[in-house]
Amino acid sequence: MYRYLLFISLLMTLSTSMNAQEKKYLALGDSYTIGESVSEAERWPNQLRDSLNKKGYAIGKPTIIATTGWRTDNLKNAMNIAQLKPEYDLVSLLIGVNNQYQGKSSDQYAIEFEDLLKTAIHLAKGRKENVFVVSIPDYGFTPFGKPKKEAITKAIDLFNEINARITYKYKVQYFNITEISRDGLTDPSLVAGDGLHPSGKMYAQWVELIVRDLELR
Repeated sequence: MYRYLLFISLLMTLSTSMNAQEKKYLALGDSYTIGESVSEAERWPNQLRDSLNKKGYAIGKPTIIATTGWRTDNLKNAMNIAQLKPEYDLVSLLIGVNNQYQGKSSDQYAIEFEDLLKTAIHLAKGRKENVFVVSIPDYGFTPFGKPKKEAITKAIDLFNEINARITYKYKVQYFNITEISRDGLTDPSLVAGDGLHPSGKMYAQWVELIVRDLELR
């Protein structure tokens, strides 16, 4: 009996030690980050974690602060409510499509996005090298957006010009997945069943692009 209890104690200690060594990952965003219309395993932050772990990084389960329909101001409010601490080893930010879709000002987006990026750096223990931004996908290349594809594409390009400029200003890594999203009409398997959001297959392509160049320190 004593040996059995000792064995269980050692297992618990080992498990606690392994968990303590896992890097903490915070994913901030909207429907794209929460993975609207795909399974939890297919969400791109979860696929990213799996891919990084295969490379030996030991990333823990992502903390995801994201909800379908959120704009930059909604995300900021949610982060304030969550009372997040600057304890993350990796932080991602993908936000803005709902600012565009809901007709919000691009100038206001710039202000709010920059504030979110500064907060993301703070939450990454002040290490900007462990923060990365993902560009906004172009939903004009989906069955939902196809009727207004040209106008949507022009607007998405504007918002991505803004978030890219701000990201580079702070010397944070930026991943342009927008071109991948523009394969949605030629390859229907890249679009989820709702006809609007990416499928798990498209998210896997995002992750492949990110993992290829992501630098963690």
